[in-house]
Amino acid sequence: MEKRIFGKTGVEVTEIGLGTWQLGTGWGRPFNKEEAMRILEAADKNDINFIDTADVYNGGESEKAIGDYISSHPDRFYITTKCGRQLKPHTDESYTPEAIRGFVEDSLTRLKMERLDMILLHCPPTSVFKKDAIFNELAKLKSEGKLRDYGVSIEKVEEGIMAMEYDIAAIEVIFNMFRLKPLDELFPLCKKNNVGVIARVPLASGLLTGKYTINTTFHEKDHRSYNREGKSFDKGETFSGVPYEIGLECVEEIKKIFGTEDIAPIAIKWILMHDAVSTVIPGASRAEQLVSNIKAAEIPALTNEQMDKVKELYDSRLKEIIHPQW
Repeated sequence: MEKRIFGKTGVEVTEIGLGTWQLGTGWGRPFNKEEAMRILEAADKNDINFIDTADVYNGGESEKAIGDYISSHPDRFYITTKCGRQLKPHTDESYTPEAIRGFVEDSLTRLKMERLDMILLHCPPTSVFKKDAIFNELAKLKSEGKLRDYGVSIEKVEEGIMAMEYDIAAIEVIFNMFRLKPLDELFPLCKKNNVGVIARVPLASGLLTGKYTINTTFHEKDHRSYNREGKSFDKGETFSGVPYEIGLECVEEIKKIFGTEDIAPIAIKWILMHDAVSTVIPGASRAEQLVSNIKAAEIPALTNEQMDKVKELYDSRLKEIIHPQW
C-alpha cells in the first residue's frame, strides 16, 4: 500500500484508509461487534494504517471497537475522529469550548488513547468556522497533550477556506467523480498551506460502485431512503447530492469511459490521481468490502483522456447541480 505525507502532521498514511460510519453494520442494521473486529483485522492485514471515525458512529460503538482493537495492536494505526454532531440542537450556540473539551475526553476514553492523533469538527454550522473560541480551545487541548492535531470536516468548500484562517492540520471533504468543486480553489489552498486532505464519500453512497439500478431498494432506516432531500442532515451526504436517477445515468457513462462494469476501484483510483489528496476513506460493512476497495491500489494510473472525459461528464451533467450548493 502506497503512503502519502498527511500535510503538516508529517505522518505517512496509506493512500487508502478505512471509513467507519458503517463499521460492523449496514445503514439501518444493528451494530455487530464481531464483524467490526473482522473489518479492523482485515485493514491491519492489508497494511492500511489510517482509520477515520466519529463519536456518533453507531452511537459510539465504532470508537469503542477501534479502541479495543488498537489496545491489543498498538502503533498500527493513525486514528482520526470527529466531534460535534451529538449536540442537540446542532447549532452555532451549542458549540462551546466546554462542549469540545468534553467530546475530546469522551473520545479518549472510548478509543483507549492517552492522546488523540487527530480530531475534526464534524460538519458544524458554517458560522462555527469563524468562532475563535472553538479553535482556541482545540489549540489549548493540543498544548495540553490531549491531541496531536486538529482540523475540520466540511460540507461546503467555503467552510474549508474559512477554516484555513486557523492552524488546522487537515480538512475532510466529499470528493469523488460527482464532486469536482474542491479542485477549483480548496485543493490549491490546502497544498499552499500544507493541510492534509481526507477524501470522504468516495463512492457517492455506493452509486459509484455501479451496482445500483432504478429498482434498487434501501432499508427504511438507511439515509439513502430517507435523506435524499436532506430531511435529516445535509443532502450532500446522500449520493453526494446528485439526484438518484441522474446519478444512475452518469454511472452508465462512466462504465463506457472505462470499459467495465466494476467501477468502484476505478472511482477510488480517480481520487488518488489528485496529489492534494492525502488519503481516501471508503467505508466497509463487511471485511470483504474492504478487500475489494483496496484493489484500487493495484490499478495503473488513469490516462489523461479518461480523466478529461470524467470532467466533461461532470461539467455537462452535474456541475450546475453541485457547484452552487457545495
